[in-house]
Amino acid sequence: MYRFLLTPRWLALHVVVLLVIPAFVFLGRWQFGRYEERSTNSDVVTANLEAKPVPMGDLVAPGQAVKEDDRFRSVSVAGAYDASHGLLVRRRPQDGRNGFYVLTPLVTGNGQAVLVNRGWVPAGATAETAPVVPAAPTGQVTVTGRLRPGETEDSSGIKERSGLPQGQVLLINPARIGSGLPYRLMGGYVELTGQEPKGQPAPEPVPAPDVGSGGGLNFAYGLQWWAFIGVAIGGWIMLIRREAADRQAKDGEPEKVRTAD
Repeated sequence: MYRFLLTPRWLALHVVVLLVIPAFVFLGRWQFGRYEERSTNSDVVTANLEAKPVPMGDLVAPGQAVKEDDRFRSVSVAGAYDASHGLLVRRRPQDGRNGFYVLTPLVTGNGQAVLVNRGWVPAGATAETAPVVPAAPTGQVTVTGRLRPGETEDSSGIKERSGLPQGQVLLINPARIGSGLPYRLMGGYVELTGQEPKGQPAPEPVPAPDVGSGGGLNFAYGLQWWAFIGVAIGGWIMLIRREAADRQAKDGEPEKVRTAD
């Protein structure tokens, strides 16, 4: 009764089903992997944001990269701003407005300094108009903020280019920026969240990162792909049974007609 399963049309359907099942398994496992990765990242970032500040020097040294597990860790550092080497970081929209980050070295002594993102300022009225940048406080300050790794083209998706206006950069790259400074820069930079004494006026604070749902959507997508496996198998079986029933009904029609006669 099921010899029709060996016809070319049905053999083609078998091949399709046998191909889509492992594909759905792979896609489901990939989504579950993304869920685990994002959930782990969300847990690390959330814990770092909520932790009490530690001295920045306990986590990173001049020229040393920020560790993955220390991203967004709350840190503190004391020193004096070097406004003469301050920079503006281009292409940094915030709340739907185009603008700049205000980047100022904080000299900590012993020939060392750390880049501090003091916050955000809106762009000028035109491309040629310089933004209004609040001056950095003078004298000793203590900064608290989020520890961030230095930016690269790969990590930021922003491409470096030459010909920028004086005092502007595209990436917060301590290694590149530090090559033109009279002191060594610590690895990474600090995204300011607090400062004593406070500067008035000051750039707008940079919002904390959105850790999202921790990959919840990826988990749902993984379940969805695996549910498709059941749909594929169920649909395959349903078509086979329907075809078998139709053929059995056709084979029985002549006999029914003769019996009626």
